[in-house]
Amino acid sequence: MYLGAAMAVWLFGVATPAGVAWLRCLGAAVVLLAWRRPGRAAWRGRALLLAGAFGLVTAGMNVVFYEAIARLPLGTAVALEFVGPVVVAAFGSRGPRDLAALALVAAGVFCIADVQLAGSPAGVAFALAAAAAWAGYILLGRRVALGGGGIDSLAVGFALATVVLCPLALGTGGVWGSPRLLLLGIGVGVLSTVVPYALDQLVLRRVGQARFALLLALLPVTATVTGLVVLRQVPTPLEAIGTLGVVAGVALRSGKAKPGKVDDLPEPP
Repeated sequence: MYLGAAMAVWLFGVATPAGVAWLRCLGAAVVLLAWRRPGRAAWRGRALLLAGAFGLVTAGMNVVFYEAIARLPLGTAVALEFVGPVVVAAFGSRGPRDLAALALVAAGVFCIADVQLAGSPAGVAFALAAAAAWAGYILLGRRVALGGGGIDSLAVGFALATVVLCPLALGTGGVWGSPRLLLLGIGVGVLSTVVPYALDQLVLRRVGQARFALLLALLPVTATVTGLVVLRQVPTPLEAIGTLGVVAGVALRSGKAKPGKVDDLPEPP
């Protein structure tokens, strides 16, 4: 997933971040439609509305996330983005463990924001907007998982989002003149959307919510390592402490989840 995000950063020199996010949506839609070939029922009525809303929220989340990583280190943006799912996961419960998890996340976000507000307040704003969009993605994702068409709904949703957000394609002009860059843009969609979401479905059938959500706590670390190795983005000591605080908060909150439910902390952008 974050290798795909690092590839997206490489494209920012020839396309806008929003344009790269649209290319990701296009690539995911093309691959998912060719793979799944959703039937007529997926394109009608409630199924279409739910898939469309889910696709638009997810695509919008990707747009603001890419605007964030255009201004912030990858690991920093991912850590800030985790505010959304942690707040949603803790919303229904206010026990000591939940409060401690939220405190850890809040402290981590404060450390990161304290570093980045001086350098890129817009980047922090976009990352927090991605966190809010992730919260919306969780709520819609639960409805898709319980009453939608699963990966077929993803295919339909991304197809609709690609059409609705097509004005963003104006920011991709530099990509279309180079087959290599176009292939790279489609590859971002495959690496960051198709592969993670397909693997997500397989994992969720085999593990409970607690284990799955605990694994998600590794994502800010994964993003930080990817940013360091691929993009040479070295976190400051305060950013590293903040990222670890977010990871600890997610792990603490996840540890009390009951097995059998898998919808509190779904796959990130």
